[in-house]
Amino acid sequence: MVARCTGALLGMLCVVALASPQGEPHSYADYHQHLFSPEIARRSPSLQPIAAADLVPLLDAAGIERAAVLSLGYQFGNPNRPPVEDEYEHVKAENDWTSREVARYPQRLVGFCGVNPLRDYAREEIDRCAKDPQLRTGLKMHFGNSDVDLLNPQHVKALQGVFRTANAHRMAIVVHLRSTISQKRPYGASQARAFLTDVLPSAPDVPIQIAHLAGAGGYDDPLVDEALAVFVDAIAANDARMAKVLFDVSGVAGLGQWKTKTDLIAKRIRELGVERVLYGSDGAGGRNPTPGQAWAAFLELPLTRAEVQTIASNIAPYMR
Repeated sequence: MVARCTGALLGMLCVVALASPQGEPHSYADYHQHLFSPEIARRSPSLQPIAAADLVPLLDAAGIERAAVLSLGYQFGNPNRPPVEDEYEHVKAENDWTSREVARYPQRLVGFCGVNPLRDYAREEIDRCAKDPQLRTGLKMHFGNSDVDLLNPQHVKALQGVFRTANAHRMAIVVHLRSTISQKRPYGASQARAFLTDVLPSAPDVPIQIAHLAGAGGYDDPLVDEALAVFVDAIAANDARMAKVLFDVSGVAGLGQWKTKTDLIAKRIRELGVERVLYGSDGAGGRNPTPGQAWAAFLELPLTRAEVQTIASNIAPYMR
């Protein structure tokens, strides 16, 4: 394993050369993973509990060294599901459960706190997570699950406060940007521009990782490409607001009619810059693929071996 670092992105982006004994590249890390607590599984009948002891063997089978575990605490604040009594207590319990699980494998897993950014307790929970050695790495937000409207001034104000709080604690941010699909909320270039203009500047000092190439998995929806194109254009224009922005490819290859979009996906990855792209597979529950299965699908994209090797070996600042 050979590591090198460059100051070209995010101050210091490390790249580690990896290959299997057969010479095939494999990803150093899975930057988008979830565990499923017994409580989360009870709320989602299609899921079985998945603990750290279940995830690590899946990483081993894929030749993946490490993973970012994103807490699902925000799910208890989903306004489009039946309300939960003592909601904030459930959020804290889920984040604490994730912390304990991550602590079982400190050399393999890093944890992220999860919260609905629109809830009154959001910044209080971020402050609490920032004191937890296993969760202070970062913050995960799911705009779809939380029904965030990036064109709603009140929502934007709440997001700005949350981003400032995370930035003050030097917590990286992973954000599922796609708005709520089940409620048919608007999404596209307008929402991406609002995020770029009104929200990103509130966290100028930490990495911001946009999940699923700005979508929600797969690449069927043209509105996702419309949103991603906003960031592509900003990068091409050397927009300073994009200096610390990364993109993960979790759930893109392997879902929906993605094989009809492989050329477009590869084109967008190149336009973003392979040095900004992180591999991720999403949680291995329900019908989701394992880390190894998702990596095999990713290898079907028409990327060059050098491009795949770069993505496979990118090390985000928060993973160092």
